[in-house]
Amino acid sequence: MIDFRSDTVTKPSAAMRDAARDADVGDDVYRDDPSVNELERRAADLVGMEAALFVPSGTMGNQIAIRTHTDRGEELLCDEQAHVYKWELGGIPQLSQVQPRILDAGERCVPTAEQVRDGFVEEDLHRPGTGLLCLENTHNSRGGVAVPKAHVDEAARAARDLGVPVHLDGARFLNACVALDVEPAAMTEHVDSVMFCLSKGLGAPVGSVLCGTEEYVDRARRVRKLFGGAMRQAGIVAAPGLEALENVDRLADDHANAERLADGLNDVDGLSASDPDTNIVMVNSEDAGLTGEELSAACKERGVSFSAFGDYTCRLCTHLDVDRDDVDEALDRIGDVVADA
Repeated sequence: MIDFRSDTVTKPSAAMRDAARDADVGDDVYRDDPSVNELERRAADLVGMEAALFVPSGTMGNQIAIRTHTDRGEELLCDEQAHVYKWELGGIPQLSQVQPRILDAGERCVPTAEQVRDGFVEEDLHRPGTGLLCLENTHNSRGGVAVPKAHVDEAARAARDLGVPVHLDGARFLNACVALDVEPAAMTEHVDSVMFCLSKGLGAPVGSVLCGTEEYVDRARRVRKLFGGAMRQAGIVAAPGLEALENVDRLADDHANAERLADGLNDVDGLSASDPDTNIVMVNSEDAGLTGEELSAACKERGVSFSAFGDYTCRLCTHLDVDRDDVDEALDRIGDVVADA
């Protein structure tokens, strides 16, 4: 099976398995796990933040970030397609008792300064006030778009001018940095916290990291405990995460494979693929007379797996477990499916 469902499907490398076996461990709740401590230090340095917190998942990292930044009843500004709003099981109101105020960021993927100012609510006797702006880079639902630093900075500055902190959901943050040739620490210049995943393009078996100031991370650590995310000898999974940090530069290979995949899909009559910024390709199958579900199901029978992402849209995600030859073989099989439809 050639699996394009997500970059989360990768298997840990031999080096990651060795690192897990040989990890120097301790009780992380007591801050005694050397492997976790090293991972958090290196992650914070990478993104130019003071401190970092190792968490089991990106969703938990985002929800910890929101809970730590906000007070109950406040409003949170985000794009209407934001992962924190659309794909995290209603965690914003459930876990933080915060109200989302959604904005249509459109092709920019992050709101303009004007949208931030228009969406801002001043706290008064009747209104709770705006407590947080959430941005996303890359933007998952809008096709893995690498949002330019200037757009991130514009939205973040507008929020901070209003006294509103900014969290960056960077599940695939390093994909954006590689695609845009921007240093991670530069990309986070005007945000207060950032979460990035180790278990997507970097290939670790589990884990994400939430970064911010030392004071912020200390408070986030308490929220992680509240949410059930505190771990004991977590070096077993942190050590593969350290290996994953060595995979940043090779994300460019995934981007190149995504471009090759998109070009090939566009050569199939009836299919129309996006021009990918990073490792996500969105393909429309309406002209082929196939719904997204029909195309996905038929291709799975031919040994190519990917996800329907709308009535006539599917998402294909490249990663370190699919190479150029896999892309070419997948294109042959998808072409046969469409031709037989």
